[in-house]
Amino acid sequence: MADIHMGKGENQTPSASSGQAVQKTQAPETETIYVPDVDICEDNERIRLVADMPGVDQKSVAVTLDNNVLTIEGQARVDGPAGYEPVGQEYGVGRFRRDFTLSNAVDTEGIKARVQHGVLEITIPKREEVKARKIDITN
Repeated sequence: MADIHMGKGENQTPSASSGQAVQKTQAPETETIYVPDVDICEDNERIRLVADMPGVDQKSVAVTLDNNVLTIEGQARVDGPAGYEPVGQEYGVGRFRRDFTLSNAVDTEGIKARVQHGVLEITIPKREEVKARKIDITN
């Protein structure tokens, strides 16, 4: 298994909304930064991260890699129907951010990302030398 360390920052505090914990952190400017929930799956070829970022689209999301730290960021803005005022909201809308430290077992040049309906999917291929392979047995 390739290692991925999921960083969430030091100042994050859980907040209850409709019985579900929402992790967030306060930025210096008192802006709330939400930490998106992420599912991580792995097979022999790649690692797949799926992040829930409601309201984020392709124009408002960024995926960066710096010194083997993969950072996902997004800015969500959800407009309600015209003429209505919100009376309740069950998920956070605003800025999202999360960091992942990648091991040397992955091919950082082959990382691909796509976003659709507020779900960011990142595919990280493994390097050839770390992939499982079958060893032939000879006499």
